[in-house]
Amino acid sequence: MSNQSVQTVSTSNDKFKVALAVVATIAGVVGFFYLKGQNKPALVAAGALLAGLVFAVLLLWTSTTGRDFLSFAKESVRETKKVVWPTRREATQITGIVFAFVVVTAIFLWGTDKVLEFLLYDVVLGWKN
Repeated sequence: MSNQSVQTVSTSNDKFKVALAVVATIAGVVGFFYLKGQNKPALVAAGALLAGLVFAVLLLWTSTTGRDFLSFAKESVRETKKVVWPTRREATQITGIVFAFVVVTAIFLWGTDKVLEFLLYDVVLGWKN
């Protein structure tokens, strides 16, 4: 990741574009469900959704906030490609260790519960179960 410290100042125009993009997205979703409820073809409803999303993306593309987000997304993908994923054998071993730890913890908590139950009910209060 880059360690560049850049401070951007959002203008009211950028904020307006982001708000308009949110409205376009909502309009696309509402249009999709409205057209779907009117028994229109699924392609028409999907087209309304797609049109709203494309318009929102185009609006965000022209704003500073949208370009910053796009840069962040590209950098995230680049960083994800650097991850060394475990092999199937390593993943199975780690999963087995986690399950074993869960079982040991469950047995410990069950035993602690039974000891406290015995101490409180039988010894302290004198209630026999």
